[in-house]
Formats: sequence, C-alpha cells, structure tokens
Amino acid sequence: MTGPKNITGIILAGGKSSRMGREKGLILLDGKPFIQHSIDALRPLVNTILIVSSNSDYDGFGVKRVEDIIVESGPLAGLHSGLMHSKTEHNLVISCDVPLVTTEFLKKLLSYEKEDYDIVQFEADGKSIPLIALYKKRCTDHCQKLLTNGERRLRKLVSAVKTKTITVLEKERLLVTNMNTVEDLKTITNAIDY
Repeated sequence: MTGPKNITGIILAGGKSSRMGREKGLILLDGKPFIQHSIDALRPLVNTILIVSSNSDYDGFGVKRVEDIIVESGPLAGLHSGLMHSKTEHNLVISCDVPLVTTEFLKKLLSYEKEDYDIVQFEADGKSIPLIALYKKRCTDHCQKLLTNGERRLRKLVSAVKTKTITVLEKERLLVTNMNTVEDLKTITNAIDY
C-alpha cells in the first residue's frame, strides 16, 4: 500500500464564533473536539495538515498551526494563509465547524484532482460550499488580489476561477452541516443519537 498522496489538509479555525459564543473547533461532539474530527477525516488523505488560527489552544493537536497573513479579513484570508504555507499543488480545505464530514466523503473531491479545475467544491440546496473543497495552490494569487482590493468573500474567488461543483446527495446532507449556533449543535446531536 502506498502512503498518502502529495496533498495538504487545511483546517480553517479562525472564525469569531460569535453565534456559538465560544471557540467552535474546541467544542466536543461524541467526546472529541470538532477540530479532532476534522483532523481524523483528513489524515488518511493527506501528508500534512495545517490549522489556520491565531488561537494557541490548537497547538495541542499535533499539527502545525499558522496564522492569517492578512488579519481580520474572513475565510478568504484564512484560505490565503493556508495556501501560502502549503507546499503541495493540491489542498483539501475544510472549516472546523463541519465535524461530521468523513474521509469517504472527502474522497469525492479527490476524484477530480487530475482535472484542470482550480477549485472542486460541494453544493447543497443550490448553495455552494467552498469551505469543504479541493483548492489548487495557484489560487493563492487570486486570493491575494481579492484581499488587496478589500474583498473578504470566498464566493468572489470561486466565481473568478475554474470551479467544479459536486451536488451533495440527500443522504450526505448531515455531513456538510455547519455548527454555527448552540441550536445547530443540539439538532445534530439529536440527529446522530439514533
């Protein structure tokens, strides 16, 4: 069996968590912090994992933590920083607030890695999910340009480059659910407590 591919996993954990009221990546689900769920989902597919966050509490998870190069500029800045620090062409990017995402699900993105897309992302209910996606390293320059022009929205990057979008199946909806509020967390906990 060959080792992991030449891919970097980037976990974005730099959000303000204002709606949740506490650091999202450190919230427990099934006895494990969200961030650990993300690490576990990525690990079989990548050879390096980076956490993008200014919070040193993430230093205890055994992976490298990097901070935003351009601060206070949202998820686009987090992606930019992760890509800047990455040494690989392919980068699996997920936010720390989708703890139900699985290795099998992320493999779907990798099935397009040989094709000439800058971004391969999911969509559910007609909405794109650029925070669970495969990014080419060359997106770094686009991020830089947008940020320099004061743009913070990831969707501006998605629409500016060659993007492939995969529709999430009905049975996979739960996997891409964001945990933004305490209510979201309760709903998900109830849904997975069969």
